[in-house]
Amino acid sequence: MNSAPSAVLEDGHRELVDAFESFVRRELVPLAAELPETADQPPADLRAYVRKRSAALGFYAGDYPEELGGSGMPFTAVVLLHHAAGRSGCALAPYALAGSDGPSPLLRHGTPEQIERYLVPLVRGESARCLALTEPHAGSDAFRLTTTAVRTGDGWRISGRKTFVSNADRADIALVVAATDLGEGAGPTGGATAFVIPMDQPGLRIGQRYEGMSGEPLFELMLDGVTVPADAVIGGEEGVGAATALAIDSLSRGRLVVAAMCNGVAEYALRLGVEYAREREAFGARIGTYQHVQEHLVATRAEVEAAKLLTLACARLVDAGTEAPENAALAKLTASETAVRAVDRSLQVHGATGWVRGHPLEFLYRYVRMMTIIEGTSEVQKVIIAKAMGLG
Repeated sequence: MNSAPSAVLEDGHRELVDAFESFVRRELVPLAAELPETADQPPADLRAYVRKRSAALGFYAGDYPEELGGSGMPFTAVVLLHHAAGRSGCALAPYALAGSDGPSPLLRHGTPEQIERYLVPLVRGESARCLALTEPHAGSDAFRLTTTAVRTGDGWRISGRKTFVSNADRADIALVVAATDLGEGAGPTGGATAFVIPMDQPGLRIGQRYEGMSGEPLFELMLDGVTVPADAVIGGEEGVGAATALAIDSLSRGRLVVAAMCNGVAEYALRLGVEYAREREAFGARIGTYQHVQEHLVATRAEVEAAKLLTLACARLVDAGTEAPENAALAKLTASETAVRAVDRSLQVHGATGWVRGHPLEFLYRYVRMMTIIEGTSEVQKVIIAKAMGLG
């Protein structure tokens, strides 16, 4: 019986989480053991296999309806699975759950034809996608768009440049957000429209490749007068100019998934630190007996448990029909900042051992830093929370 306070919010899904953890231990850990010790990212074909295998078992995209290939899970269960993936320490576990290459909440608003053609294969793990939103001149101000979509009579012509696009090299489709002219009064983001475009569409090409700190490549997408039919607009004609509202509607869930992953990574880092402190000897004693080491680990445990409780409580509110943006912002802010501190402290406990290339903490130290940036920076989360408090 788990005596941690957060276990109170886990019990209803314990059987599901146990089954996922068993899948990770039984199938993914042996596969991960075959990867080169210094490899930061698994090869694309292995990631695709893990995605399809997990979908066949009902874990991947589990919150999508069964008729689309999902399992109809409550959102709290999905959050717990992402936490379990993060704390497993298995390099392949995160790819067993839908991420930035999987089904997008944007496509939930698609037409029936779009759902059948694009969303169903994504839910079943049979295809991959990328999201092209960020532009070179804009980061957190993501909807300050210079990529434009102009009507051509029977469709649209899209021109512009996107940057920091994940999965572009292995995606089957791109979800592209562009500015469309809706006339006076629409505002700077009121004309944002989301399009679904096959990656082999003429005029769409991959530009510069960037190497991230943790080895995850990011790409530019160049759109040189890409012509698409009218039914490329996500949601059909009603989706014209609606991308901002649709994206904001999906952000809360995305931020809670990131929070859950952060909590799992933090818990894994804590476990590594505790195990090392119990075994390592210095100055004639186990280092875990020294108060400075205890301070690192005890502070981390308290913060991780608090972040986990907050994340699970917010996930339950989503299942209850309350998707307040400030709740997700609180959870994402707390969990991501906690994860950074947790990994940093555990690395400090390990000293040079954890700094050496190939040690799990060396990778985590590079990996976890992006968590305070993706799905909205910590500063953006604070702005959302401050506005909810009536402060701006």
